[in-house]
Amino acid sequence: MRYEYQMRVSPHVVASADSLKEYIAREKGIDVRTINAVRILKKSIDARQRTIYVNLKVIIYADETPQEPVYTPIHYQDVSSGKRIIVVGEGPAGLFAALRLIEAGLCPVILERGKNVRDRKKDLSQISKQQSINPESNYCFGEGGAGTYSDGKLYTRSKKRGNVDKILRVFCQHGASTDILFDAHPHIGTDKLPAVIEAMRHTILQCGGEVYHQTKMVGIIADESRRVVGVDAVDLRTGAQRVFRGPVILATGHSARDVYNFLANNHFEIEAKGIAVGVRLEHPSYLIDQIQYHSKNGRGKFLPAAEYSFVTQVNGRGVYSFCMCPGGFVIPAATDKQQLVVNGMSPSHRAGKWSNSGMVVETHPEDVEGEGPLKMMHWQEHLEKMCWQQAGMKQTAPAQRMEDFTKGRISYDLPSTSYAPGLISSPLHFWLPVHITERLRNGFLTFGKQCHGFLTNDATLIAIETRTSSPVRITRCNDTLMHVGFEGLFPCGEGAGYAGGIVSAAIDGEKCAENCAEYINQLK
Repeated sequence: MRYEYQMRVSPHVVASADSLKEYIAREKGIDVRTINAVRILKKSIDARQRTIYVNLKVIIYADETPQEPVYTPIHYQDVSSGKRIIVVGEGPAGLFAALRLIEAGLCPVILERGKNVRDRKKDLSQISKQQSINPESNYCFGEGGAGTYSDGKLYTRSKKRGNVDKILRVFCQHGASTDILFDAHPHIGTDKLPAVIEAMRHTILQCGGEVYHQTKMVGIIADESRRVVGVDAVDLRTGAQRVFRGPVILATGHSARDVYNFLANNHFEIEAKGIAVGVRLEHPSYLIDQIQYHSKNGRGKFLPAAEYSFVTQVNGRGVYSFCMCPGGFVIPAATDKQQLVVNGMSPSHRAGKWSNSGMVVETHPEDVEGEGPLKMMHWQEHLEKMCWQQAGMKQTAPAQRMEDFTKGRISYDLPSTSYAPGLISSPLHFWLPVHITERLRNGFLTFGKQCHGFLTNDATLIAIETRTSSPVRITRCNDTLMHVGFEGLFPCGEGAGYAGGIVSAAIDGEKCAENCAEYINQLK
């Protein structure tokens, strides 16, 4: 027989399958020997009070074994003879667009400027070791996009936008742990996500799709009626030019500034979009564990590294935590020379000595001087160059102790850090834009009152966090998702200004693929 229960249990109960079975048998009056399986449907941690609980929804299989799979895999058909769709970018939006095209019987042709997920690792290591940035292969560009080697988190508030469960099932089908199907804040981990991304590419190739790495789009081809019919590209290894024909799903990510410049210079309608700017805030992970779990012992033996989420309003703009990485690392995320940008990542075990998150200030286009659709992008570039100059023209990041920042003091020394290129003490309160520093300062004071111990000089502000989202929106029609001025062009995902994270980008990729399929099937 099958029983479905909702439970509220101590963390040690969920530590193993046997302890969970024993607890259920004891609480429900069931002979533990009859329980063949317990399948978790939902799991979340309630740390609001001093006593920590785990909320569970489970199915118990007594005197029977589960016959249905944990999830139903998706069938991907052979599309080698299908109509070709060009997908520019192999991040989550591009990958999920390609997989959805295959479901629709169409042949995706993916162009990715960066390297494959394995070769990309070598370029990432050079950023810390040699202070050398490959502008085509880095933490933002390459197979899997920015999320592959930055966070790997799958939590989203975008449930109204599309089928989140399907996105998670596709990840599981390609090697992710099925824990992501029931965890409240699912997370694959940057140590495991590359293999999942690689498996997705293999599915696309096995179905007859095509994937071209180190192949950069340099132009969009449109006919006299403003219908997009393909792209011009260059092989970055040989310099050879090539034309790819077909409608285009443009999924180039939030850092492809050359794409934004091309669009602006060639009369594609785009507009400036608000972003959030600030710093990475890094605490010792044990301190966050102590604060969030209300215990000097921290997480103890059975709890994961603690997370937090803060948000407040200061002078009409949001100040909030972003991309929280418990037990994670701060990483250098610049995409070209004369830039310094930081981001965060978390491996699957989240056992690192530090926890970090972006601490950012909402910034609207009217908050920034300048004109035109690229004004926010130019402001990003200015801040990143200024940060690089403050760092001595290296990837050694400017940093300041948290309490020193709020009091306008210089930090004469700095705590140890996860940031591999190293830190240099810098008065962030002095050279960051005033509307950012004042709001951050007031935000930190508010968060410190809400959470005793959070505002501390044991925490470090590391500059600068600017790549929270795209500074440009590529305008598209609400019904067709096509560009408002060019038929056959589908701006997609974070880079187009319609998503913010792995799952929401994947959802947008699927929707663009569905609309593209409708479009191409209507063409004669």
